[in-house]
Amino acid sequence: MEFQQQNLSILMLPWLAEGHISPYLQLAKKLSARNFIIYFCLTPINLDSIRKSGNVQVEPSSIQLIYLHLPSPSQLPPQHHTTRSLPPHLFPFLIPAFDAAKPNFSNILSTFKPNLVIYDFLQPWAAAAANEQDVESVMFLTTGADGISSAVHYFKNPNVEHSIQEAELKKYLLQWFGGIENGVRNKDRFLECLERSSNMVLINTSRMIEAQYIDYVSVLMGKQTVPVGPLVQECGNREEDVHIMEWLGKKEPGSVVLVSFRSDLFISKEDMEEIAMRLELSKICFIWAVRFQGGYNTALLEGFSKRFEERGLMVQRWVPQAKILSHSSIGGFVSHCGWNSTLEGIINGVPIIAMPIKNDQPFNAKVVTELQKWWEMQLAPKEKK
Repeated sequence: MEFQQQNLSILMLPWLAEGHISPYLQLAKKLSARNFIIYFCLTPINLDSIRKSGNVQVEPSSIQLIYLHLPSPSQLPPQHHTTRSLPPHLFPFLIPAFDAAKPNFSNILSTFKPNLVIYDFLQPWAAAAANEQDVESVMFLTTGADGISSAVHYFKNPNVEHSIQEAELKKYLLQWFGGIENGVRNKDRFLECLERSSNMVLINTSRMIEAQYIDYVSVLMGKQTVPVGPLVQECGNREEDVHIMEWLGKKEPGSVVLVSFRSDLFISKEDMEEIAMRLELSKICFIWAVRFQGGYNTALLEGFSKRFEERGLMVQRWVPQAKILSHSSIGGFVSHCGWNSTLEGIINGVPIIAMPIKNDQPFNAKVVTELQKWWEMQLAPKEKK
């Protein structure tokens, strides 16, 4: 209560990906509701997208959107200062450009003088800049505790036995943190971010879902790991989504499967065709949020849409995933198991068909499997009666 009365201010700096921005924004809203003043700091391309979406009120409000301008090398103009629709060959330029924004970030700190900085997993320089101005900083992890505990264990104790010694999971872990950007390994960035976090680390999960993994992160880091989730995107009302919800409203309860992958994840043509064939053979109703990778989208859409038009809805744009999953007509969710999507499925009690592709997704799929086994064990005694 003392903090609320003082109206302390917090500067938040997420990584430049939608999957990170969304939980940071939800946390900002929770903190704002408790009378904290929030400075939400991001590149213009990302903040403009937030403004257009109506996810926060424009200033003046308790959440103020602050532009962080990145230096713009010729290879990376400002419209690409985000992972959204970023061509893969430009990604190596994004982290160095983000690193180079430290002086601008320091100026923002000097101007707004926050009481606390909350930062993400790839920018240890944000915590360093805060420390230079005697501002406390805390890391907020937007991924699940299983993947994080596995990563920290492997990086700190590579010779100690752990489930990630399974070759397949280890491969994804190395892919997740294996890059070297601006001469610094991503795993070293991640570990430095954890080390610099003051006294605690925040994480978007809950003890009901991942208690043992949360505790293990605390043991590994020697500091408290505080679950602040599950934080998922709020269900807004957009005019362009009315058709989807009306279509869902005409279906029987539990009769529709949602097929949706994350906004910056491209699926190959071959995998798209495989998914389409399986949906066709299943004869179930479905919503498929489609995102094609250059050149073949029109032909695929036309062919599939004609065959599926009676029982399927194909949408070639962002869809309100959380809102769709909360609808009573949804009975299943085919997902890549990004952490935000995983949480949305779990919260709404929708069975998840996991198709993990990279990074933390296989670890999240493992959590889904563990929860499913637990749920089946809870139901088994009741079914015997």
